[in-house]
Amino acid sequence: MSDFVARRAAFRKLHESGCFVIPNPWDAGSARYLEGLGFKALATTSSGFAFSRGLPDAEWAVPRDLMLEHLRELVAAVSLPVNADFQAGYGEKPEDVAESVRLCVATGVAGLSIEDRSGERGKPLYELPLALERLMAARAAIDASGADVMLTGRAECFLVEHPDPLQEAVKRLTAYAEAGADVLFAPGLRHRWEIETIVAAVSPKPVNVLIGSDIGLRLADLATMGVRRISVGSSLARAAWTGFIHAAKLIAEKGTFAGFFQRDAAAKKQQ
Repeated sequence: MSDFVARRAAFRKLHESGCFVIPNPWDAGSARYLEGLGFKALATTSSGFAFSRGLPDAEWAVPRDLMLEHLRELVAAVSLPVNADFQAGYGEKPEDVAESVRLCVATGVAGLSIEDRSGERGKPLYELPLALERLMAARAAIDASGADVMLTGRAECFLVEHPDPLQEAVKRLTAYAEAGADVLFAPGLRHRWEIETIVAAVSPKPVNVLIGSDIGLRLADLATMGVRRISVGSSLARAAWTGFIHAAKLIAEKGTFAGFFQRDAAAKKQQ
């Protein structure tokens, strides 16, 4: 337990100044490798974990108990702070979110995120009043635990193709900041002006930006814009799957093992 206290304190310290990358492993092996590269914190990826189990990235496909088991495994695998991609909190009602968050905190994570995506086709986002109630329930559950776990409020506007995603994200994230979120996150930002708008709207609270592809921005660029934390979501998992699929298809369809050598050559070139 004292180890969890130290990790959580270190995690909060990372958010006080500067800009850091929090990469997303999908299992114990990838987590340990990232720790070996010198990263200061890690974040889970719900989609990367789901892929590893042959499941879609959805709460109904990856139930709460399975996700909690995954979180415990990653926390035990490394000595770094771990932030949980905790989907939408595994419950529609605020009291259900609170219970899920209580269980999440008990795994030893240093932070967790709660999405406002409802999963309904016609109304993919929770109405703001309910979204706020759910986030405040998560905040209350963390506070009641006595653990210094950071809460990230996520606005999923870009990912659900909202007609005006930036304006809606600003409205939601500013409300989430006032409701007790420690970090604000709108996955799907791709342009400098979008990122700068979000950072300015919730300042001085830290902003997490997801970089899921090469959008022409480097770590130094994002730091200059005031971004505090950069995650990569399922990108590392997808990169691993891309290499695996390419090599496996060459074996199955052409009877060649050339996929192995292409990957080896690429790795040597980068060294």
